[in-house]
Amino acid sequence: MIGTAFRTADVPVADRFEYWRQLMDRTIAPSDISSDYAADFRAEQRLLELGPVRVWPIRMSPTRYRRNARLVRQSDPEEYHLSLVLSGGLGFDHVGRSGTYGPQDLWLSDSSRPYVVEPHGVPSSAPSEHPLVTGVGVELPKSLLPLPPARVRNLLSRRLSGRKGPGALLTGFLTGLDQQSAFLQPSDAPRLGMVVVDLLAAWLAHELEAEDALTPEAHRRITATRIRAFIRENLHDPELRPPAVAAAHHISLSYLHRLFQEEGAGETVASWIRGQRLAGARRDLADPAMIATPVHVIAARWGIPRASDFTRAFRTAYGMSPTEYRFQAATTSAGDG
Repeated sequence: MIGTAFRTADVPVADRFEYWRQLMDRTIAPSDISSDYAADFRAEQRLLELGPVRVWPIRMSPTRYRRNARLVRQSDPEEYHLSLVLSGGLGFDHVGRSGTYGPQDLWLSDSSRPYVVEPHGVPSSAPSEHPLVTGVGVELPKSLLPLPPARVRNLLSRRLSGRKGPGALLTGFLTGLDQQSAFLQPSDAPRLGMVVVDLLAAWLAHELEAEDALTPEAHRRITATRIRAFIRENLHDPELRPPAVAAAHHISLSYLHRLFQEEGAGETVASWIRGQRLAGARRDLADPAMIATPVHVIAARWGIPRASDFTRAFRTAYGMSPTEYRFQAATTSAGDG
């Protein structure tokens, strides 16, 4: 498991908002933080430290963040901040641009410039059951982004969509990190951080129509990241093979193989697809909620329709049959309970 979780429910009511402010001071560039809901403040956050990149899925009472010129002078971590809104609404004022943001909207800001984030579309008084804003925040050093700062500046504070294209890939990866955090190891963190940077660079380059501004190394990493995201989304398809992957990305099969050799520590495309399918099936076999689902159904939903092929590949990968693994996982879970 990676990441540390925080819930205001674990803190006395009178201390919740102040504790939350202290937590956010360690997560983002210093800001003045206030809320109309401070007396009944609620929030949940998971902080994922992925090397130099921080990703923090969040649910919180509507809150204001104000970073003025004085705070910029006092402390500037030289970072870009990315926000993804999943539910609720926010208003944002930054670099002379103002806008409102709702579900599946993304925006980028610069810690070296003042900003104001305010709740949008929520009551000004605090009802007993006030709505929560949910989303994902990302902090990364500006030096990591392989795009000219002058070009990135054109996108600061603009409302951009996370519903299609590279924006959808980035959105899916950020939300998936929170969902899969229990299955990830600390050794995965630096690599996942670079995936976030690559997806962000691809998205920004797409919005700027500036893919030619990327270095060849960054372009190669981004292409590999896009391909892996495509594979993950299509593992259920038994026809997902290297030729289909290459065709979907308008590249030659030989280039696809070379890309995986360079970016995947020598692993082949076919072996990576097989490994992802087996890992997904393994998670399902260990899931108590799926104990009644037949093994061959789980195999098929991960793109392996032949039960004999699945059993043979699973035994090769994990040293036991799928049925034996399911029994072992269930026994271990019962013992922990």
